[in-house]
Amino acid sequence: MSVKGLIDQYKPYAVEIRREFHMNPEPSMKELRTSGRIMEELEKMGIPCRKAAGTGVVGIIEGKGPGKTIALRADIDALDLEELNDVPYKSQNKGFMHGCGHDGHAAGLLTAAKVLKEVSDTFNGRVKLLFQPGEETAKGAKQLIAEGELKDVDGIFGIHLWNDAPVGKISIEAGPRMASAGIFKIRVKGKGGHGSMPHQGIDAVVVGSAIVTALQSLVSREISPLDPAVLTIGIFNAGTRFNVLAGEAYLEGTTRCFNMDVNDAFEGMMRRVVTHTAEAYRATAELEYEELVAPTINDDYMSAIGTRAVEAAFGKEALILFEKTTGGEDFSYYTREVPAAFAFVGTKNEAKNPYFPHHHPKFDIDEDALGVSAGLYAQYALEFLKDAK
Repeated sequence: MSVKGLIDQYKPYAVEIRREFHMNPEPSMKELRTSGRIMEELEKMGIPCRKAAGTGVVGIIEGKGPGKTIALRADIDALDLEELNDVPYKSQNKGFMHGCGHDGHAAGLLTAAKVLKEVSDTFNGRVKLLFQPGEETAKGAKQLIAEGELKDVDGIFGIHLWNDAPVGKISIEAGPRMASAGIFKIRVKGKGGHGSMPHQGIDAVVVGSAIVTALQSLVSREISPLDPAVLTIGIFNAGTRFNVLAGEAYLEGTTRCFNMDVNDAFEGMMRRVVTHTAEAYRATAELEYEELVAPTINDDYMSAIGTRAVEAAFGKEALILFEKTTGGEDFSYYTREVPAAFAFVGTKNEAKNPYFPHHHPKFDIDEDALGVSAGLYAQYALEFLKDAK
């Protein structure tokens, strides 16, 4: 039976297990129940599995003989978000919700595991199932890598259910797909005084404002206009009273880009501007910068395999071109280790569900997408393992 035929057979399972996960969301790196249920399901299928990265799960499906190893990744954590949907499978854990589709990722990969186990006598090599914790906090992928889970892998493939693309459509273009995400904090130290006599102090509000303005020149004057980038200040706190000169200021913000060179240069550029701008005003400023995730960039070869997989399972008409997004993904860390591809699988169907974006308390998906994601996981593995490269 074809992958699509098997997926059609197992679709009720995908819906059932997705709804179970949706009703029992758990925060990043604390997915105890979720990982326990994943292991129970894999063991029922006869797939050896073990814990990894604390609350992650790794399963192995062996083919009929030696060959390459393809990793399939699904993230499993939920958001700190109170669900407002009125559905039978509404979250039962107050303050937590699967508002980004990770419940569907886990369900899709479990369903694909059923298919791949059933056809394991038809391919050489092996499939490594990575049920990853902590994507929302960008900790899970790094921990799996640190534990060596990619050392025996020849390539990795991941999926994100996507509510801005129509259900049944898949985007898996080569090149940048999701942006980096950096977070920074700036602490400005000036000198307090009376608001009517500013010459006696060093106004941290003025210094902080100058830093905000100067930082914008990095995007407009130091980064190529052909490389999209964002530098946003989201917090600017200073001062205590209308006639008191602020002696300190605190700024916090984020950076985004799609180019690895720009990503790696952001901190150094910012540090130079922050330090010297403050000095120009006789103040000091400290920058704390953390790379949450790097850009997610699809490898050309891995993307081509994905295109073949989509056409084999669903036909050419399922392929769409979808613009990259400035959202971030810790799947990006895998792309630095091994050849990788990441696909957007459409979930939008306003005839079934009102449209709400990811991370909204009324986010939901057309569950027909579960069969698409499961089929794509399975077909991708088969296409990769039969490729002689």
